[in-house]
This record gives sequence, C-alpha cells and structure tokens, in this order.
Amino acid sequence: MRVRQIRNATLSIEFAGKTFLVDPMLSEKGGWPGFEGTVNSETANPTVDLPVPVADLLDVDAVIVSHTHTDHWDDAAKAIIPKHIVHFAQNEQDAEQIRRAGFRDARVLDSATQFEGITLVKTPGQHGRGHVLEGMIGELLGQVCGIVFTHPDEPTLYVAGDTVWYEGVEETLKKYDPDVVVLNSGDAKLLTSDSIIMGKHDVLEVCAAAPRATVIASHMEAVNHATLTRSDLRAFVAENGLSERVRIPANGESYDFRSVHGSPHSRQGDE
Repeated sequence: MRVRQIRNATLSIEFAGKTFLVDPMLSEKGGWPGFEGTVNSETANPTVDLPVPVADLLDVDAVIVSHTHTDHWDDAAKAIIPKHIVHFAQNEQDAEQIRRAGFRDARVLDSATQFEGITLVKTPGQHGRGHVLEGMIGELLGQVCGIVFTHPDEPTLYVAGDTVWYEGVEETLKKYDPDVVVLNSGDAKLLTSDSIIMGKHDVLEVCAAAPRATVIASHMEAVNHATLTRSDLRAFVAENGLSERVRIPANGESYDFRSVHGSPHSRQGDE
C-alpha cells in the first residue's frame, strides 16, 4: 500500500494493485475565491500549486469523492478527469452531481462496497461541532463521509475525511482497528473561529483511541481557511511524544506500508 499526499485532501492511494484518486482538487493556484464566511476568505484557492503535473494523477482505476465541496472536487477535476473512470460518492445526491458533470459510472458507497477484490466501507463524519451544525451553516457544511479500505493482503486504511473528533470516528476506530489513519488536520475555521475539521487536539484523541495506528496528517496549508500549519503540528506531536507515529507529509510525499506478522511497516519517500 502506498499513500501519497498530493495537495489539500487530494490523495493518491495504491492499494491491492489498484490506484485511487481521493478528493481531487486539481485547479491551478489561485483559481477560485476563498470560502465566504471563513477566516482569510480574501485569499484565493488553492493557495499552493500542485506538486506534480495534472496528467500524472489521471492514470487511476477509480476516484473517490468524500463530498462535493469545491476543495474536494473542483471544476478542474470535473473537466480534466476522463469521463469513463469509476467515481464513488457518499450518497445518491452526490452521485447524481457527478453524473451531471458527465461521468458515466458514478456509484454510491455503502457498508461493504466491492471493487476489484477490495472492500470500501463508507464511514460517518461530522463537519464541525455544536451550533455550527445548525441552520444554514449546517446545511452548507452538509453531509460528509470517510472510507475504510480492506483487503486480505494489505494493511487496513482509514481515510477519515472532513470530520472533527467525535463518537462516530471513535466507533470506526474500534470497529475496524486500522493500521493507517489519514486525518484532515488543517483545523479549517469559520469566521466564528469554530473548527470544521480536525486540529491538533483531535489528532491527539485519534492517537489515544488507536494506539497502534500510524497517522498521516492531510488537508493542510492549501486552502484559505486552514489554520494549523505543518510546523505547528510537528512541534505539538513532538511535545506529546508522537513523532514516530504521526507523519506530516509535504505535498508530493508518499509512504509505503506492508503487513509483516499483522503489523504495518512503512517506508517514507517522495517521487
């Protein structure tokens, strides 16, 4: 298994001989406005360039769209990704959006979706806490999901998606006991300073709940409302004795994992 951080929540995942592109945000730097109602909204998105040519990301077996917010599935992705490639969505509403963009094979994830011998499990997420989820803001944040990847010959991978730490994440960790967990850790904030994805303390909670898992921090330093930097997270995990367990990849960096006697072994590298 190889997990490669591309940019923001965009990942390239090689798993059981298949390649998945997750949450493709493929626009050029500054291609669309900052998110209204969030911090630093005057800054255009994406805030950084892709680390590789777009063409290098398109030779994939399937695309997974955890939800259809622009920083997870943008107009460039809709235009550039070949229309025959299988797309997986969290629900029929999102799948229909994908079909309307011209993609011919949009499928809905469920509790045990099968794809080429791989099991993809849709998991719950919560895009914020408390009053943030109420009224119009809650409607705008919408539904989100994570995905667990399983295969007999691979470590178990959990991509948590746009969620904060809450009981749904805790239950997923208990149920699937993943070897590797990808967390959207940029602590994106609204103007009210409410967090709508994980921050450093959420990462700490996940590490405590999944003490044997390797954690990969994603969704950092690429959109206007991300407030937690890689350097700050790196310092925080060091203070808490977690530097060996929490990986904080630069854009373009990848990690290889293999199972040896039931434990994940990793090799860090970039391409």
